Amino acid sequence: MSSRTRRFPWWLLLVAFVVVPLVEVYVIIQVGQVVGAWWTIVLLIADSVLGSWLVKREGRRAFEALRFALAERRMPAKELADGVLVLTGGLLMLTPGFVLDILGALCVLPMTRPVGRRLLAGFIGRRLTAATTGYPGYPGFANDTGARNDEPPGPRVVRGDVVDE
Repeated sequence: MSSRTRRFPWWLLLVAFVVVPLVEVYVIIQVGQVVGAWWTIVLLIADSVLGSWLVKREGRRAFEALRFALAERRMPAKELADGVLVLTGGLLMLTPGFVLDILGALCVLPMTRPVGRRLLAGFIGRRLTAATTGYPGYPGFANDTGARNDEPPGPRVVRGDVVDE
């Protein structure tokens, strides 16, 4: 494995499968102590119903905006980002609990989506930059000495067949 190869962030699995559920259980218990067990269950159910309605409504709006942008024959960057955010928010809102539902609502609500679009654009931009300049053979790759490599390594070879006429 090369030193340039990206490694999977294993700590992310720890956060997703250990820390987040513990935080969700803690918040549910705290809400239950304040409002009671039955009201906590009612709040969780109401949260799910409201979340599914919101995701359906905003998903439909995002899809219609995407169709409109394609009909105008323009690049639907904003509309695609909105679709990704609504889908991500919907997935977060599918999980039981209050914390991820709040994060999901922030992804789905139209007034908070511009912040999510900026974060998403920055993340994708960094990934694309790393993908095109972070590997040998690509123009602009910085080698071990720090010098830029504007030519692919090795001699220039044009492959083909010689045809005698």
